[in-house]
Amino acid sequence: MKAGSGNARKKSKVQSTAAVRASISFPADIYETLDIIAKQKKVSLAWVVREAAEQYIGEKWPLFNRGAGAQQ
Repeated sequence: MKAGSGNARKKSKVQSTAAVRASISFPADIYETLDIIAKQKKVSLAWVVREAAEQYIGEKWPLFNRGAGAQQ
């Protein structure tokens, strides 16, 4: 184990309360569509994906729906 590895764990705990970073793979056609939507709305592709995820959760599990813009 490296000497500084304990500090890295502490930092990740602090960051986890704000947001979690994820690496997601999409089929090329889905990615292209998301990119087009992001450019049309003048937002990031990540924003489009977050918005879609929030809408999906709101529709499938309404009790978990935090409402639009709850985490901004």
